[in-house]
Amino acid sequence: MHDDLGFRRRIDAYLHRLVDEEEAELLRLSSELAPLCVQLRNSLTRGKRMRAAFLYWGWRAAGQPDCDGVIRAAAAMELVHAAACTHDDIIDDSRLRHGAPTAHAAFAGDGAGGWGSGSAEPHDARQERSAALAMMLGDLLMGYAAQVFATCGLPGAYVARTVPLWSTLLRETIAGEFLEVLRTGSTAPEVAESLEVARYKTAKYTVERPLHMGATLGGAPRHVLAAFTAYGLPLGEAFQLRDDLLGTFGDPAETGKSTLDDLRDRKPTTLLAMTLSLLAPDDRLLLEKTLGNPALDESDAALARRLMDDCGARRRIEDMIAERVSAARGALNSTALPMEVRTALGSMATSVADRAL
Repeated sequence: MHDDLGFRRRIDAYLHRLVDEEEAELLRLSSELAPLCVQLRNSLTRGKRMRAAFLYWGWRAAGQPDCDGVIRAAAAMELVHAAACTHDDIIDDSRLRHGAPTAHAAFAGDGAGGWGSGSAEPHDARQERSAALAMMLGDLLMGYAAQVFATCGLPGAYVARTVPLWSTLLRETIAGEFLEVLRTGSTAPEVAESLEVARYKTAKYTVERPLHMGATLGGAPRHVLAAFTAYGLPLGEAFQLRDDLLGTFGDPAETGKSTLDDLRDRKPTTLLAMTLSLLAPDDRLLLEKTLGNPALDESDAALARRLMDDCGARRRIEDMIAERVSAARGALNSTALPMEVRTALGSMATSVADRAL
């Protein structure tokens, strides 16, 4: 059985070497790039390496052996994730991730590696500049992802056949982000629309496409790719539904994130859409008024949580998670897979949906 901790250490070791090399190159260009180097390192030092693991098991499902080349290819998925998180934090103006300042918060002087804490520049101008700097960090990370994948050391023909998947992954992820931004603040998000955002923004690039990437690298047959879609889409949606719950009901000391952001920004989460569909008219008006407060605080959030609990929305989301995990497990039994792959993906189905972080 695959050693999860050992796998993560291999991914981490490669990413640390990459950062060391790139930091040296950046500082050779200019010593003023030091804050960029700090945030580059910070963006890659945390994480469960889940997307890398899905690519790895897609490769193994094709009957391919463990090797250093697939570890490097898998690490590219973590660079994609780091880039997406950096951009997402700018869009949401999230100040914390994993309990530490996000890149744009740090660049503004809110944490280690920032340059702006002693600046006389007006606050708004400093915030705009820090967002621009973080946006460039995200672009750099995405560029590194393509470079790492292209030079992973696997045969060129293997890498070449994944090119269409890279375009698909980026197109879908941007589509999900774009739809979320368009629908944020909507007075009445629909459950179906919220699930559509979850599917494109998270489900596909977190589970389905990394599996497809690994399977395509390894030359897996079409029926394996189809099984990975049947497994990856419901599991990826379950992952986002759990994230929605943690974003409102989680413990910030454990999640490292604020539980006010989604409510304050009125994110079009499935949790919010389900709540609005279930609330009685008076309670719905009360929630609408609460979420309309730009200075929403913990007492407002507590009221929103109570309404979500009382109307049964929180329970409905838990049921939706369980249904999707069950569907993902069923998909694993729909096609022949090596036992080690089946065991690993079955274990990941539990850890992805039942996590507390």
